[in-house]
Amino acid sequence: MLNLYVIIPAHNEAGSVGRVVRELKALPNLPATPQIIVVNNASTDQTAGNALQAGATVLTENKLGYGHACLCALNYLAKLPPENLPDIVAFCDADYADYPEDLSNILAPLLAKEAQLVIGSRLLLPLPPNAMTMPQRFGNWLAALLLRWLYGQPCTDLGPFRAITWPALQQLNMADKTYGWTVEMQAKAAKYGFKTTEIAVKYRPRLTGKSKVSGNIMGVFLAGYKILGTIFKVYFMR
Repeated sequence: MLNLYVIIPAHNEAGSVGRVVRELKALPNLPATPQIIVVNNASTDQTAGNALQAGATVLTENKLGYGHACLCALNYLAKLPPENLPDIVAFCDADYADYPEDLSNILAPLLAKEAQLVIGSRLLLPLPPNAMTMPQRFGNWLAALLLRWLYGQPCTDLGPFRAITWPALQQLNMADKTYGWTVEMQAKAAKYGFKTTEIAVKYRPRLTGKSKVSGNIMGVFLAGYKILGTIFKVYFMR
């Protein structure tokens, strides 16, 4: 039996996280019922309660940061009994900008053993207005260019909706605690010779609120600085 887990980092996403969890749990035609783990990342609203009510396992990480939240979930998974350890781990945002039904397409190359890491690319399909800001688009373009140039990895996006096999994820020894998490995964996968592929996924404006990254100039600057720094840090890593 396949053990499939979906990790959802969530900081003040009370207005959308429950909907994301419910739709993921209700997906038909998956190889296994996904176990949903929401990491309540220093939220000051009802994120944790709404996720729990929707049927997720809720963890708490009080250190604010996307990577902090993801590492909290990985530490939890690593301590599970052997029979419950993951085969595949997926990552999805809590803002409902991703389409949960795209999970089956993301999983397909992993199940067929054609890839160890699958990235949901938001840029392979037309984007609706306001789904991504211009700084987001430029940052993704630049990061993807560097991944292609430095690592020889075909890449169009750092999409957060992704899935990876558990053995590959463990070998990556993920460490970034903030904005560099997604690109660290892609850069290390390329450096270690893992098979990575992209799948086109749909994308839309977030359901409520503003992005913690692209919603303000400082967030854009810090994210860009960290992402570019991570690309070069992994490249020169021994």
